[in-house]
Amino acid sequence: MNRRDVLRATGAAFTSLTLSSAFPLGWKVRAETKKKRKLLVYTRSAGYEHSVVKLRPDGTCLVDRIFKKLGAEHGFDVHCTKDGRIFLPATLQEFDAVFFYTTEDLTREGGDKQPPMPPEGKKALLDFVASGKGFVGSHCASDTFHSAERGWKNNPPEQQDPYIRMLGGEFVRHGEQQKAWMRVVSPEFPGVRGVKDFQLFEEWYSLKNFAPDLHVILVQDTQGMRNLDYQRPNFPATWARMHEEGRVFYTSMGHREDVWENPLFQQILLGGLSWAFGNVDAELTPNLGKVAPQAAVLPDPSKK
Repeated sequence: MNRRDVLRATGAAFTSLTLSSAFPLGWKVRAETKKKRKLLVYTRSAGYEHSVVKLRPDGTCLVDRIFKKLGAEHGFDVHCTKDGRIFLPATLQEFDAVFFYTTEDLTREGGDKQPPMPPEGKKALLDFVASGKGFVGSHCASDTFHSAERGWKNNPPEQQDPYIRMLGGEFVRHGEQQKAWMRVVSPEFPGVRGVKDFQLFEEWYSLKNFAPDLHVILVQDTQGMRNLDYQRPNFPATWARMHEEGRVFYTSMGHREDVWENPLFQQILLGGLSWAFGNVDAELTPNLGKVAPQAAVLPDPSKK
């Protein structure tokens, strides 16, 4: 299947699609972006390990290979690891942004048996972002460092894990994989310019604990979706926000191999990454109340 066929299969419509230049889609590039950026790609699974981050005999996984390809095409360096011992202030300072595809408490052993973060590693990460660096998360990045109380209940900020407050939302559950609509609600954000509402077959996360200052980019349209997890009003699926001086971007997409290989997903990811690097600017007015006003309404398990 060629690129045009892939786009047609997802139901996506583009006015342009260019994945071969350092700053795609004519984004307005900041004057001070001549420095080559460096990205840390972290894919440790303290809990469930997704297939896209399982290592092959050659020591790479699909996520690593795609980021290496994108880095080579778009002019940024990539360092891939599952070793949590890298999360020290002196080590992190060489990076401009961090990408997470992770699960559960990364300071604990378990899961894929890779070395966990040191006890101070989580604070090093949060301080790194707060100082003005970038954070990009996909899919299970919201299934990481959970708040103490899980389940179908929104937690007040003081009961949310500091990582979840930084990210801006938290995974609760998912139902069966199915085709669903993504509604574009910030059409000028880097990576979605020219993208119309689209359908994608994916494992969709049902999320809670949304930060009130989210700038929502894509909304999960729950109409017609199967399973209890989606018996709720529309809610954010991709967003950006500031964490003190740092730029945070998250998308719930990214479970399936074919999603990672889809040019549409890569374009959206590149847009978020370019913004997180500080290469491009974007309008970041909080819009949660406007585009997903009932996002805090969660499914009622008694009606299962």
